[in-house]
Amino acid sequence: MIAAVGDLLYLSRADVERLLDVDAMLDALAKALVSLSSGVTSVPPRSAARVGERGLLGVMPGYIPGIALEAKLVSVFPGNDEHGLPSHQGLIALFDEDTGAPLALMDGTYITAIRTGGTAAVAARVLARDDASVLAILGAGVQGWSHLETFTRVRDFNEIRVASRNPERAGDLAAHHPRALGLPSFEDAVRGADVIACCTDAREPILQRDWLKPGAHVSSVGGTFGPEIDPAIVSGSRVFVEWRGAVSNRPPAGAHELQGLDPEKVTEVGEVLARTKPGRQSATEITLYKSTGHAVEDAATARLVYDRAVAQGAGTRLPL
Repeated sequence: MIAAVGDLLYLSRADVERLLDVDAMLDALAKALVSLSSGVTSVPPRSAARVGERGLLGVMPGYIPGIALEAKLVSVFPGNDEHGLPSHQGLIALFDEDTGAPLALMDGTYITAIRTGGTAAVAARVLARDDASVLAILGAGVQGWSHLETFTRVRDFNEIRVASRNPERAGDLAAHHPRALGLPSFEDAVRGADVIACCTDAREPILQRDWLKPGAHVSSVGGTFGPEIDPAIVSGSRVFVEWRGAVSNRPPAGAHELQGLDPEKVTEVGEVLARTKPGRQSATEITLYKSTGHAVEDAATARLVYDRAVAQGAGTRLPL
């Protein structure tokens, strides 16, 4: 007979959103990136089953000792806007790191959205110029919202510009912040900006090198199905990543824009945070943070949610 493993804590989207402290998440993400770069984590490259041209289902297991043993299933279907659904939807499962017993199952859609913008904000905090005052957000979907929510927690921007291929959406997102305004084009938003956050589902570059001012910091979290930024930006920047596997692995584990680069020529953000590698080295250089998403980000965020749920008695207990 197989022994019963007990019960499982189920946390809905509403539970997760209510329980997660975003500022605490930013600190937890920074620590997770340091752990990743130190080599103590165990995270295999993301794998995915492709559903023709419609999308993919990715599998992202990860382990940070003393933090979390988790696995995320995440679907990425760019056409979901037509159905009124987010392009990224997911579930996260937490397991006991001593016994392997399942502990919790929670919504991963909100966590994926907020931790992606949050990790980019952590990178911007250490890579953007100290006097950066103008933020441009390219894309007004879920990630546009996530970046508006998180970047404004790490820097006090005087001006926030939002642009989208749908100008109405840009205006709607900009209305959520008193210093934000919608602009008619990506180029209009980028020229003169100090920090540029690319948050689109583009399959070809939407950001050009000659739009950037000296000393700009570029963040790119899109590009699941193709390059989001101009190759000249990659070649003309100091490149920072969550993990060097973004260079050495093919998409969807790696980044389209970084294929063919020398992995040793890029710097992990965790190395900058740990001060084992330099970040920005001059006021005029272009810095580029290219994200592929990483399981340590899910692990760190899900742990915060789980711990608060247990402390508050939140969620629903389900027998297994």
